[in-house]
Amino acid sequence: MLGNPLEQCGTEPPTGFYRDGCCATGPEDVGRHTICAVVTAEFLEHQRSIGNDLSTPVPEYRFPGLLPGDRWCVVAVNWLRAHYDGCAAPVVLASTNERALEVGATRGAARTRRRCTR
Repeated sequence: MLGNPLEQCGTEPPTGFYRDGCCATGPEDVGRHTICAVVTAEFLEHQRSIGNDLSTPVPEYRFPGLLPGDRWCVVAVNWLRAHYDGCAAPVVLASTNERALEVGATRGAARTRRRCTR
């Protein structure tokens, strides 16, 4: 992660803000899709509960909808919310952009106070 080349996160479905399989970011990636996560059913439900439906396909954004086990570049602040709420998806560090670390310093107040159902 730190100082190493960014490894591919996933190509089935193609992930990343640029849909190139990597969690690269740039000025146009306002949400910062920088964390490579292996999504779980619990994480997907949490994201839906905060208004970020990752399960429903949105073809105009080349978004296929995700299933548990898919690897996806997720928005850093939304992953952080899930972490605070006890249902963060596992992270693939070699495929996570080091810019994901900036979210803790700039958006640390992103707590939702929701708890995951287990």
